[in-house]
Amino acid sequence: METHKQLTIGLFGFGVVGEGLYKVLQQTPSLKATIKKVCIKDPGKKREAPAELFTTDRQVILQDPDINVIVEVINESGPAFEIVSTALRSGKSVVSASKKMIAEHLPELLQLQKETGASFLYESAACASIPVIRNLEEYYDNDLLHSIKAIVNGSTNFILTKMFEEKLDFHEALLLAQQLGFAESDPTLDVEGYDAANKWTFLLTHAYGIVVETGNLVFSGIQHIQAGDAVVAREKHYDIKLVAQAKKLENGKVAAFVLPQFIRHDEPLSFVRNEYNGVVIESGFADKQFFYGKGAGSFPTASAVLSDLSALRYQYKYEYKKLYHHIPHELTDDFYIRVYVSFNDWKYIPRDRFEWIEEWHAETDRKYLIGVIHFREIAQNGWWKENGTSLLLTPDPVIEDVEIRKLKKKSLELAGIV
Repeated sequence: METHKQLTIGLFGFGVVGEGLYKVLQQTPSLKATIKKVCIKDPGKKREAPAELFTTDRQVILQDPDINVIVEVINESGPAFEIVSTALRSGKSVVSASKKMIAEHLPELLQLQKETGASFLYESAACASIPVIRNLEEYYDNDLLHSIKAIVNGSTNFILTKMFEEKLDFHEALLLAQQLGFAESDPTLDVEGYDAANKWTFLLTHAYGIVVETGNLVFSGIQHIQAGDAVVAREKHYDIKLVAQAKKLENGKVAAFVLPQFIRHDEPLSFVRNEYNGVVIESGFADKQFFYGKGAGSFPTASAVLSDLSALRYQYKYEYKKLYHHIPHELTDDFYIRVYVSFNDWKYIPRDRFEWIEEWHAETDRKYLIGVIHFREIAQNGWWKENGTSLLLTPDPVIEDVEIRKLKKKSLELAGIV
């Protein structure tokens, strides 16, 4: 096989990303990549490309022996998986941007790559223009990867930025995000954290060799955050961000979740505003590294697709090193977490389940507390999502058993009991 493979592309989807890719490829002739056909759903829609480029029949692309790369950028998870699996089985390389499809079908996709030996790349499915998958895959040995914290959803970050900087309420900020095209007309996937959690499932695979279904991750979005929470954050000199994170504990297991969090102003993630994404990786000897870039939009996403296409010219494929060449890590829910909880009525808050409560404010309409609770109390119970309750993590929220014992001993000493 020649080193520089000529890429003949069959493209599925000509929305924001598909059209972006079409335009970008016209400006990068050096890539030796051409789109032969584009499969679309609605043939009546006006598009800025020659009519003969389009078809509504997916088989025209999937059965064309000249097409050696499938680029799949459609919204629907079921059809996307059918297209990808058919393409891989017929020996075609695939580039995908469908995070929901990848999250829902990760075990099958891993199996298909093993069976066929075909490349399946999806850098554009997480953080658009930030090369986070390739970095986790190639650069970080997971013995050295202490933690990864990221803002992976541009829509919710845009909404939170507007709530903070322009003091808009949640619904006004959401409306603005929809008008500017950063949020879908049905914003549930973004706002309630599903999109961020979907991306986190396969980023955990590349970071720690963990294969987990979205439904088995603890996650929430920003739907419960109140204006009062933003006021408290300002008083404490924090920002609020929706943060996906994973941290390796002393026992070697991994704590992972996607939850809104208070972020200190000197933390890199506090600089991530509007529709931008950011990733902070902490590793054994390199300390902290911060990746920052546009997490949504036509050209940023197309640039990641382009990077994958470029890698395919050299027969690049993910090796899933942390999964196949190391002992994969395990997720655990056996640790403690420091949380801020705001609420209207004490009766809905299981105070007795907290290890301790550090602060509580009950004099206003909206009450809040800051305390330490076992993570299982959040993983297995839904009290924090009901009755107008809002839960946010504090900075550095994960507390291990060893620390808990030290803190308890110290508090007993202070109280003169020990």
